[in-house]
Amino acid sequence: MGFVKVVKSKSYFKRYQVKYRRRREGKTDYFARKRLVIQDKNKYNTPKYRMIVRFSNRDIVCQIAYAKIEGDVIVCAAYSHELPKYGVSVGLTNYAAAYCTGLLLARRLLNKFSLDKVYEGQVEVTGEEFNVESIDGQPGVFSCYLDAGLTRTTTGNKVFGALKGAVDGGLSIPHSTKRFPGYDSESKEFNAEVHRKHILGLNISEYMSYLMEEDEEVYKKQFSRYIKNGVTPESVEGMYKKAHAAIRENPVHEKKPQREIKKKRWNRKKLTLAQRKDRVAQKKASFLRAQEAADDE
Repeated sequence: MGFVKVVKSKSYFKRYQVKYRRRREGKTDYFARKRLVIQDKNKYNTPKYRMIVRFSNRDIVCQIAYAKIEGDVIVCAAYSHELPKYGVSVGLTNYAAAYCTGLLLARRLLNKFSLDKVYEGQVEVTGEEFNVESIDGQPGVFSCYLDAGLTRTTTGNKVFGALKGAVDGGLSIPHSTKRFPGYDSESKEFNAEVHRKHILGLNISEYMSYLMEEDEEVYKKQFSRYIKNGVTPESVEGMYKKAHAAIRENPVHEKKPQREIKKKRWNRKKLTLAQRKDRVAQKKASFLRAQEAADDE
């Protein structure tokens, strides 16, 4: 057997340093996080806000947060599972739902800071590029940066639907049209109409109509929740338009009333000192009575 070079020697293991826990778990991109969190020194203790967007199989999470030594502080949050309250009962993880969730987050945040009347954003959905600008004599526009996490930021990704919703809602987030649906990388042109269709769910309604004509069995299987909730291809656009109006009208999160829970004990309640003394006195009296009865016999 020839000479085998030991690559991982004792000195290698002595110098080895484990990575951060969330890097080991594959949850955080620290290269990106460092640049999103660190604030310029000349801005002193001003928080650097991030718009966090995360997707699960059944939900969309949108949060506004800033970092402190102790951990991230969440300023405001919105979830797609709140959308049924605004009339969107199905498709809670698609592009249109992401837009609604971003819009809800923006309106809720501005309402919290009493800026919702100052910065209305873009009320009519056009799909075109829109940027909020500060108004003279009023508090400045709320600025933050998109935190997409480990999501692949490809053209047409749902993360940018949430971004567009937040921007149309009145937040200032640096972005371009290059990642919105409707952007053509070859011709370098952006088609706002394609983007508008995605925001209002028209791409879904077109596919629903196509499946109804081509294969009704597949349509019934794939859009069973839509059928159950009475959502037809013609009503999709109206559903999202009503949701946008309802979100703008009342974005405030309503806390659920606290349920009164009666706790069940699995062990005996601890006796007080007076109860313990009384118990001892009763035992003594009982014992003495028993002895007297035995003596009488």
